[in-house]
Amino acid sequence: MARGVVVVPGVFNALVARAAARHGFDACYISGGATANVAGYPDIGLITLTEMCRTIREIADASGLPAIVDADTGYGEVECVIRTTVAYARAGAAGMHIEDQVFPKRCGHLDGKDLVPASAMAEKVAAAAESRPDPEFLVIARTDARHVTGFDDAVERANLYRRAGADAIFPEGLHTEEEFERFARASPGWLLANMTEFGKTADIPAWRFGEMGYQIVIYPLSMMRLAMRAVDEGLAGLRAQGSMRELLPRMQTRKELYTLLDYEPGRQWNYPRG
Repeated sequence: MARGVVVVPGVFNALVARAAARHGFDACYISGGATANVAGYPDIGLITLTEMCRTIREIADASGLPAIVDADTGYGEVECVIRTTVAYARAGAAGMHIEDQVFPKRCGHLDGKDLVPASAMAEKVAAAAESRPDPEFLVIARTDARHVTGFDDAVERANLYRRAGADAIFPEGLHTEEEFERFARASPGWLLANMTEFGKTADIPAWRFGEMGYQIVIYPLSMMRLAMRAVDEGLAGLRAQGSMRELLPRMQTRKELYTLLDYEPGRQWNYPRG
């Protein structure tokens, strides 16, 4: 972040995280929505703290990358947020974000969301900041107010959350470069931008976010969407042709997989230590 904007791809399992590290990314992102989706759930708050911590441990161990992790609404009230903060940090996360939606939450780019009072969210943020076992663990406060109570309230909430102890602010669902610029001016400090596809935000390059004053840009579901399109096409081809022959050129080879895993048959494999 001190060197410039950090591009953070979403990784939905440890193998994808290893690939992100191999391609030279400096960090990775673990989406609650993606973690729920690969378990067969929609993003409506069904994924549990235990499931998320297992995913964090696997990804942190396999990749060695700092991971920013989605904590949804903190899995409950203030006491639950404290437990979540400690559990995430011990599992290997470098930081987390919590949001000011009412549980059960909705995807940030869908309508029909409800917010908790700003003061209640500020209490959660303060609890997370005070209970983190490592002072370098990032506490990021997400506000979904833009599409519920309006842009001005999103700014007011962001600044309240900063005063409560948030290291960075995640304004969800802003539309345009102009909105992102306005928000950065109105809430100075570290900022995270969500560059998700098929949502409310225009397609803005990471370098442009950096110019506008954002230190982190996450791509939460991009790799999962690419992977699942390929899986769907592969299944359709197998069903239609009874063979995968025509799709072989699009597959990762056995050798490429072994290289990614740092595995050589006949040689002792060392468990990754991050």
